[in-house]
Amino acid sequence: MLLDRFIKYVKIETRSDENSNTTPSSKNQFDLLRTLEDELKALGVECELTDTGRLYAFVPGNTKYEAVGLCAHVDTAPDFTGENVKPNVIKKYDGSDVKLGKSDRVLSIKEYPKLKRAIGKTLVTTDGTTLLGADDKAGVAIIMEVVEALLKLNLYERRPMYILFTPDEEIGRGAEIFDTNKFKATFAYTFDGSEPEVINIETFNAKSAQINITGKAIHPGDAKGVMINAALVANDFISMLPAKMVPSKTEGHEGFNHLCEISGCVDSAHIHYILRNHDDVKLKKQEKQFLDIADKLIRKYPGVKIDLKISDSYKNMLGVIVDKPACKNHIENVFRDLAIEFKYEPIRGGTDGTTFSYLGCPTPNLGTGSYNHHGPFEYAILEEMEQLVKIGVQIYKISE
Repeated sequence: MLLDRFIKYVKIETRSDENSNTTPSSKNQFDLLRTLEDELKALGVECELTDTGRLYAFVPGNTKYEAVGLCAHVDTAPDFTGENVKPNVIKKYDGSDVKLGKSDRVLSIKEYPKLKRAIGKTLVTTDGTTLLGADDKAGVAIIMEVVEALLKLNLYERRPMYILFTPDEEIGRGAEIFDTNKFKATFAYTFDGSEPEVINIETFNAKSAQINITGKAIHPGDAKGVMINAALVANDFISMLPAKMVPSKTEGHEGFNHLCEISGCVDSAHIHYILRNHDDVKLKKQEKQFLDIADKLIRKYPGVKIDLKISDSYKNMLGVIVDKPACKNHIENVFRDLAIEFKYEPIRGGTDGTTFSYLGCPTPNLGTGSYNHHGPFEYAILEEMEQLVKIGVQIYKISE
């Protein structure tokens, strides 16, 4: 049932659109949201789909216990196409290279060592032409399975459950609208990670930098002492940043500056960076580097105009969880009850739970059993997803 549900969801195209001003950013996200709404209603679950694409649901429990929430997002990343997804299911994966459909792409343990986790298990891959969409439809499927399992168990002693499915998480807008009157959980968990044994209570602190450079265009034959090539100024800006402080050369708690976009010509150029660090003090130092570089280039190229705007995106949720540790203590007990060894790892990114935490609902992140998100090498391991369903059910059971 879980596999069927997951495949059904990934076949519904739900890419978010960062260039859209609508909420949700793409209408097709409603296709999956309405599917989930219908499934919840068929289970007898009270739910509401808002015109902004937030699907809230509530499953009653024994009211003497605090309510706990589960969250996942329905959109997939705009980085790679998610249209016409054709999942490939491999039972009892043997560890060999997997040719992805008729494409030239190959999924291999040599290049992706975590694929070893799938040996002997059921592996779900792409056909090499799309992403899979397990980020975060694996999380969506897990939550729906948890709901159905709890209703079938018909436990008298269980915690009340709030459910929230959001759009546009991949473009940073998923938690922009959060109605605490419809989601009254004391704390919650997002299912938006990878390994089922990993708990995330740390996210990056995040900023976004937009740099617009205006040069001076003139015929190259008459350019001496006059032309300011904005594209070359942009190149100088990039080269003055620390070369090793990029995503491909950092890990763990190491921060980075990520060049997302560059465009330009002689007259004007545009650069977009995202700045990330778990340590807010270090992130402010990164921000200062950008400001200092802009000042140096203005002095180096008299007459150039550099418009630098740096904005906050989200904060590390660790501070909230340290102040309100009930969510951390509870999930640790869940893992112990199931005899699952767990570990904490920082998220090298953010989740909707980051914003929810700062809005009063501490929300750590749990896994989905899926890996290599946002591209054609994405895959999921069914047995790990099943383990996460058990974890989700245990969250609501009352342990004496």
